[in-house]
Amino acid sequence: MKRIGLLGGTFDPVHVGHLALARAAADALKLDEVRFIPTGRSWQKDSASASGEQRLQMLRLAVDGRANWSVDEREVRRDGPTYTIDTLAELRNELGPQVSLVLILGSDQLRNLATWHRYRELLDFAHIAATQRGSHRLVDFEPQVAGLLDEHGREALPDAPAGTIVFFRMPPVPVSATALRAALARGERPAELLPPGVLDYIDRHRLYRNPNETA
Repeated sequence: MKRIGLLGGTFDPVHVGHLALARAAADALKLDEVRFIPTGRSWQKDSASASGEQRLQMLRLAVDGRANWSVDEREVRRDGPTYTIDTLAELRNELGPQVSLVLILGSDQLRNLATWHRYRELLDFAHIAATQRGSHRLVDFEPQVAGLLDEHGREALPDAPAGTIVFFRMPPVPVSATALRAALARGERPAELLPPGVLDYIDRHRLYRNPNETA
């Protein structure tokens, strides 16, 4: 069964940590594809600093030349708030039941899963694969998430389209989009933390600049 990894986020901007997460998931879970899905109008986060089209373009630069990695534009194009459950339902309808969908999450995202819209229904459409920091125990999670792990947690992904939660490991990558935006606003050029071409794009479009900076 074909396995497609789905990595969502604001990607504001996309950075090497996002790519490391995608690589680790693809290797550990034997994914055939990874699709990056930038959010549109997220119901949980503040507005992104770059426009949807700019974030899409930076992602296109980041995945350029990488076999089986692509950018899915649907959430940016969608009117109204962005809900992951709607995206998973659309993808399942498009791809049918013979494809395994794997929603890739960071460990903090999994811990906060009970705050997501219709979070219990996510597993009707996809598996969830989360990064693991050390050992994980059910008592470390909120009761709602612990209940999902108790019922749906597995050691490895089964040959099934959806319905399980698994963990995978990845090396730590000390970078965050918030810190990157702050560095860029200070006039720094952290090229080593950005995929090739992204810093040039940021410079050309004057993104993440200090609002008091003059041209």
